[in-house]
Amino acid sequence: MTKKIYLTILSLCILTLTLFAQSINSVKLVTLKPMLYEKTEFDITLTADWQNPYLQEDVALNMVLHTPSGKKLVLPCYYESGESGAASLWKARFAPQEKGKYTYAFEFSKAGSVVTHSKDESFISSPSGKNGFLHPQNNWEFQFDNGKPFRGIGENIGWESRKSDDSKFFRELQQKPKYDYEYMLPSLAAHGGNFFRTWVCNFNLPLDWHRNFNSNRYEPSDAYYNPSAIKKIDRLFNLCDSLGLCVMLTLGPGNYSPRDGGFSPTAADFFVNPKSMERYKNRLRYFVARWGYSTSVGAWEFFNEVDNVQFGNKNKAISADSIVNWHGEMSTYLKSIDPYNHLVTTSISHRDLKGMNDLPHLDFNQKHIYKNTASIPQNIDQYEKNFNKPYVIGEYSYEWDWSKNFDDFAPDMDSDYKRGLWYGLFASTPILPMSWWWEYFDNRKTDEYLKKIRTISDKMLAAGKGKFEPVTVAAEGTTTYGAKCGSTTFIYAYNSTSAEKNISVAFNFKGKPVKAELFDCETGNVKKMVMPKVKLGKLTPNLTLPANGDIVLMITEIKK
Repeated sequence: MTKKIYLTILSLCILTLTLFAQSINSVKLVTLKPMLYEKTEFDITLTADWQNPYLQEDVALNMVLHTPSGKKLVLPCYYESGESGAASLWKARFAPQEKGKYTYAFEFSKAGSVVTHSKDESFISSPSGKNGFLHPQNNWEFQFDNGKPFRGIGENIGWESRKSDDSKFFRELQQKPKYDYEYMLPSLAAHGGNFFRTWVCNFNLPLDWHRNFNSNRYEPSDAYYNPSAIKKIDRLFNLCDSLGLCVMLTLGPGNYSPRDGGFSPTAADFFVNPKSMERYKNRLRYFVARWGYSTSVGAWEFFNEVDNVQFGNKNKAISADSIVNWHGEMSTYLKSIDPYNHLVTTSISHRDLKGMNDLPHLDFNQKHIYKNTASIPQNIDQYEKNFNKPYVIGEYSYEWDWSKNFDDFAPDMDSDYKRGLWYGLFASTPILPMSWWWEYFDNRKTDEYLKKIRTISDKMLAAGKGKFEPVTVAAEGTTTYGAKCGSTTFIYAYNSTSAEKNISVAFNFKGKPVKAELFDCETGNVKKMVMPKVKLGKLTPNLTLPANGDIVLMITEIKK
């Protein structure tokens, strides 16, 4: 036997032994009755060798499904427990988007090549009455799988209370243990909210951090992903699902430091280092595998205010091109592994990065506005015209500087909170501007005002079935905005002065008979109005606006 033949045979034997060592032992459908848009869970036991089961370049398990309509889906699965070389437990979490019969099998890969797979099996998905996942529809609204229109109303709940807060005047308030998700999220839902934004970072849901959390909620661990953080994220989505809330989950860069198992000593290196990029893709894969099933994932957000990361070192700013290219690659990858096609975004503080707003796999663009709430409608309109996709104001407030005592200008804080919501409601944005300072506004009960916004938003969606047309409105000395939804025109008018005003709100009207209602934005009371006749194609109702008061006028065409 020649040496060449011997080496070939030896290689084949080693390959055979390797393949034999990698086996899927069992597959169990844990969920007894799979339902549309609900979590269907599978337990998979397998035997395999690995260095790190969280790294797909080492090992990976995928679920390959064929839907009732014949589509092929590939769902990432995740490692749960067990040792290399012995029986281990893996899980799949899947939410059906079609009713009927699904067929599926599991494929296990090593070093990027499939080495074993399970036999084909099937399950039946039954209707659930739920709405499904959010998807782009137009600049005004998103749409659920079942076609129901959606506009996000809520606030930032950036994190649960920290062990030590750096606020100068509100440290005691912001450290209160009550400010956890179990308190804040039911409160948000009770006030009419349906959307919020929260962070993954070193003190909140710290998936890739091992210790030093500035929080009493997490346990130190040397595990690749922190078990206590995983438990809290599970809890977060269980709570969101039970309350019908959608969350913009700000993923952040994760822990990329070499001292904690990463590869990048600086943020600049993080955006270009191939090893850091591969590590981040594995992190995205884990998020999709473990929590992508949830219809409460309103959006995956890569960064909070990435322009502030760019200029973190004022003497040496990070290249905008490297940041934009990173977002392009990560958004493309995330879309490729997410079978539900969740919405994807990122955010800036105030400095645009050339090319970012044009990225095709960012479903909507986003910025944050402080101390300039009156500019919100114009910002939204301009960005949508420039980039032809929805625009969202992810944070806003009267003041951003936490070294100031907000109580010195509390009425201005409250008024600005309310104005940002109304301006957003009458602007072409699918998620209304989201306030910051959630503990402060909860303590003042300002956030209860969301009920008023939700009342009118629901009326607008019901009247237009998701269709909005901007309406030009004129009322001298008054801030006004308008939108036509189906046969109803909604007009918002705000008197920012300290004196009562009698005004005429003029807007074009077709001249058909109408019925009219007036909504008091402060009390939430609705009363019927007697409308004047149409003159010269314009309807000019006479209204009295109290000092610093606002109303919504609802005028409906009567069908003959």
